[in-house]
Amino acid sequence: MAEEDDTRIRILQSLRGKICEGKNLGSCSAPNRQRDLCTFCTISLDQEEVFRTKVFDKSFSPLYGEDFYFEIPRPFQCLSFYVFAKGVFQRDLPVGKVSIRKEDLCKFSGKEHWFCLQPVDPNSEVQGKVHLEMRLNELITENGSVCQQLLVRIIECQGLPLISGQNCDPYATVSLVGPARSDQRKTKVKKKTSDPQFDETFFFEVTRPNSYTRKSNFQVEEEDIEKLEIKVELWNNGNLAQDVFLGETRVSVKILRNDHIHRAWYLLQPKGNGNKSKTDDLGSLRLNVTYTEDNVLPSACYTPLRTLLLQSPDAKPVSASAAHILGDVCRERYEAVLPVVRLLLHHNRLVPFVSAIAALELDHTQEANTIFRGNSLATRCIDDMMKIVGRSYLTVTLKPVLDEICESNKTCEIDPIKLREGDNVEVNKENLQGYVQKVFSSITQSSSSCPPLMCDMFRSLRQMASKRFPADPHVQYSAVSSFVFLRFFAVAVLSPHTFQLRPHHPDLEVSRTLTLISKTIQTLGSWGSLSKNKLSSFKESYMYDFFKSFQEDKCIEKVKKFLDEISSNVCKESSGVEDSVVLKEGEVQKRAQGRKRIGKKNFKKRWLRVTNRELSYHKHKGKEAICIIPVKNIRAVEKVDESAFNRKNMFQVLHGEKPLYVQAGNCVEASEWIEVLSQVSRCNPGRLGTFHPSAYATGVWLCCRSPNDSQPGCKPCTPTMLANLQLDIDCDRETERIFSLLTSNYSKLQKMEDACASIAVYQGPLREQEDYSLFTIQDPKETFHTVQQIKHILENLQREHDNRSGTAQYGSQENPIVGKTS
Repeated sequence: MAEEDDTRIRILQSLRGKICEGKNLGSCSAPNRQRDLCTFCTISLDQEEVFRTKVFDKSFSPLYGEDFYFEIPRPFQCLSFYVFAKGVFQRDLPVGKVSIRKEDLCKFSGKEHWFCLQPVDPNSEVQGKVHLEMRLNELITENGSVCQQLLVRIIECQGLPLISGQNCDPYATVSLVGPARSDQRKTKVKKKTSDPQFDETFFFEVTRPNSYTRKSNFQVEEEDIEKLEIKVELWNNGNLAQDVFLGETRVSVKILRNDHIHRAWYLLQPKGNGNKSKTDDLGSLRLNVTYTEDNVLPSACYTPLRTLLLQSPDAKPVSASAAHILGDVCRERYEAVLPVVRLLLHHNRLVPFVSAIAALELDHTQEANTIFRGNSLATRCIDDMMKIVGRSYLTVTLKPVLDEICESNKTCEIDPIKLREGDNVEVNKENLQGYVQKVFSSITQSSSSCPPLMCDMFRSLRQMASKRFPADPHVQYSAVSSFVFLRFFAVAVLSPHTFQLRPHHPDLEVSRTLTLISKTIQTLGSWGSLSKNKLSSFKESYMYDFFKSFQEDKCIEKVKKFLDEISSNVCKESSGVEDSVVLKEGEVQKRAQGRKRIGKKNFKKRWLRVTNRELSYHKHKGKEAICIIPVKNIRAVEKVDESAFNRKNMFQVLHGEKPLYVQAGNCVEASEWIEVLSQVSRCNPGRLGTFHPSAYATGVWLCCRSPNDSQPGCKPCTPTMLANLQLDIDCDRETERIFSLLTSNYSKLQKMEDACASIAVYQGPLREQEDYSLFTIQDPKETFHTVQQIKHILENLQREHDNRSGTAQYGSQENPIVGKTS
């Protein structure tokens, strides 16, 4: 997202983590089927599935090992992890779930936890909120006495779930419930909407039951108000099928003792607060979940901090810069480096900054063979930079061969201890050698695809290493190979799913193959390991024997030539046509292009595929394309209003006379499709400035009611950032993250300021030396000045947050009430 000068605070949410493993899954629920239990996990935001692992075969304690990361594009109440048993001839059966309310996610952030599975009860699967108004009116009865009448108005609901992938047909029941009464009313059914507007009012006379003989009509007494409550239940009208429960909320009538009129939003809750009774042991799930919420201020608020950070490459010494100070005070937090890298990357300031901090590290490196081996600020910055700008490079270079390795699934085990009965170690060694040769060749022949920014970085590292160790002719190569082989290609081979090269974590056998390939590639590319006297560095004798087959001069020459090409001063151009790279593919619902009538039959399942050259859709995965749209013809990619087709998660691709309308499987998928298509087409000539957010049907555009189907759009298109880098960085969000990191480590910032003052006055730390030694303070006066600037900026930013982010009133649409449940 490009930077926005807006007066509003943007709330941006993301989720990352890992589904690690399960233990004793379904051990009590299906003991006779344990041996055949094939399970998989899903992640849901409320009731909308947004992620699914692959199926793990025949184990009730599976090692899933699935990493996940996604932006959360909408509000949500609950994050849930479900375990399903894969059905063969029937639908998948739920084993259990882990549900964490949004407000509780911070308790588990960044650390692994074991969670006991809870039963999956349809009556507990709820989402959404309801807007209610209640009041007490005095009513004079026929005999002249005065009693109280309760008025309940159900105004609207928002965020109700999809039913079978479609908008529901909701209605509400409103009941006055007491010890001896239950009066119920019902609204009209609203068709095909997750945000129904009811605006219906119901009246309840608050009276004693007929069996009460003292009075038949009376004013409301305290004891009665304590016992009465309004219960609102939401249901999906099933027509001929059974109605589906969508959620409920309960509001005590006693709230009207102080408010004559009560109007508020309420979160829908499970029926009876879910199943709280003790259940059988369904097993447990080990999870690592990190939820991040950034409250991003208008761009102008971040100008002072952003400016200070962008001055970091020019600071003398660099250890006195704001970016280096952030790395020092947040040394134990790996995520602290990424926002700085992204910010400097966006403003083309990363290479000079990393060159400066790498030079600082080299000054403290005593031996050439230990160059860039540690987990320093410089190495972490370069790691993150390669992951960001090198994603397409990895895809072009490794994805084809990794797909072959994962799908052909040849046995490659060469450890005699791990061989299975019937395995032939020579055949396995031949299989492994073939795979290694393919991976090695793909890498060493890929220099023309290496991103220019990585080449600039490698060239800088090479020159600095040669200057630092002029007597060592190989250090110029080891400085580069320690990153491109050890920290980039070898890691991507080992965990292809982490780099989006494969959709899921590989199974154990393939994972073992990738481990062996990664170890070999790492050693082949490590310049210090290419001499034969380094073979003794192998701990395993079987790897020693295997690696000897690669000790050929031509292998060394290929590595040297590749390193020369990606770190030379010569600007290289690709010799051939750019390879087609698959950026995203998956199953969607596609509307027939050019249809002017709205109907369910117009939508069909299709396999959508986007590469850097074209967008295509197919009847099934692997089939010939039904339609191909060149990327150069895409003029806009935008969301479609839910009301257009009564469907959620829709987007449109504007490429010609008729738009392509697509429904994604969930909100996360829709956002990812829009992002990928927008990025790949953003430099196209003739991009549109406006679009229609709805469809053309029944002779008009449903959004602006224009009868002309060629009428220009009625809404501005989402702006795209035209940048040299093929990624879009929200600089305001990154600066907000840096602000949050510095604020949470304010005490360390204060210690650094104290250390600078102490060193400047006494020429050395006199107290708390163990704390001061954690910081790199070359120039105490400059560092002291920068720390003071940072503290002043943090105080001003905190005031901006306090002034702009006042908590919404409890019961408002932004801050709904969690309704009472029985």
